[in-house]
Amino acid sequence: MNVLTDTVDGVGIVSFNRPARHNAIDDELGREWRDAVGHALEDDAVRCLLLCGEGASFCSGRDTAQLGQRAGGESDVEFVSRAQEIRVAMLESSKPVVAAVQGYALGGGFETALGADMRIAADDAVFGLPEVHYGLVADTGGTQLLTPLVGPAKAKYLLMTGDRIDAAQALAWGIVDWVVPASELRAAAFTLAGKLAAAPADSVGFAKQLVDQAWAGSIRNGMRQEVLAQTALFAAARTRRSPGRQLD
Repeated sequence: MNVLTDTVDGVGIVSFNRPARHNAIDDELGREWRDAVGHALEDDAVRCLLLCGEGASFCSGRDTAQLGQRAGGESDVEFVSRAQEIRVAMLESSKPVVAAVQGYALGGGFETALGADMRIAADDAVFGLPEVHYGLVADTGGTQLLTPLVGPAKAKYLLMTGDRIDAAQALAWGIVDWVVPASELRAAAFTLAGKLAAAPADSVGFAKQLVDQAWAGSIRNGMRQEVLAQTALFAAARTRRSPGRQLD
């Protein structure tokens, strides 16, 4: 199983489970992840969602072995739009979402963490958006979710250079909210999620929605623009490459 799920005391735990590849997202994992998160968001027994990664890393992003590939004749627009659906569902859900991040949180993994309401990181966490190195751009909310946290200049820096930052820098910039020793991450994240799950659900849901309304509309619009930008970049990459060469 590429995704593990559990529900404990109102906390729905959904974990990437492809540790040998630092939880890189291939088509199968991506499908299982969307199904698991979607189910947790709809499950009445789940009052808070906790996102985790098994092994050394949270999630290292799209598996580059499948980068640019589209199964079943799916278009780039369809592929990116579908990838965005679960991020939008997390943002629009009244349930709080916590991300527990260790090791690599790169590309789509970083964007997954950004889609959470709160982020707690291990002291070994590393964050980055390497899409620029592939002639691409973040496309599941990264450009929109990062900017309110760090401001436009730092967001542009991470997006335009593809540089990585460590947990201490991420804390200083406001990307994560707490940093703990790696050995304590899961317990600390579950304690936080448990507090949220134990609070009155209606109050928690309204609080989330009231805070998020400040930028909700602009985030949705910006994510639509991400689809258009990424589609254009994939098309340009296919035009540039020589016959028979795979986008990698």
